[in-house]
Amino acid sequence: MTSANAISQSWVLYLLECKNGAYYAGITNDLASRFSAHVAGKGARYTRANPPVKILATKPYPNRSTASVAEAQLKSLPRHKKLNFFEADI
Repeated sequence: MTSANAISQSWVLYLLECKNGAYYAGITNDLASRFSAHVAGKGARYTRANPPVKILATKPYPNRSTASVAEAQLKSLPRHKKLNFFEADI
């Protein structure tokens, strides 16, 4: 069984849909706080100008390094393949 503390220590790759319809991808070790920061205009520069409306997908990773690699892979994909990335085992 996974403890709540272990979950909070893992990293998450996330995909947001922004108000303008664009996708924004990022990584965090606290998704709720990071999403709140994006919504409040205190997140990334892109989401300050294009506020997110919802979280489309998430995928956990054991550490920041693997999450960063996955983020780079996700960002290299065309838009129509981004959601499928969260279904695949990479």
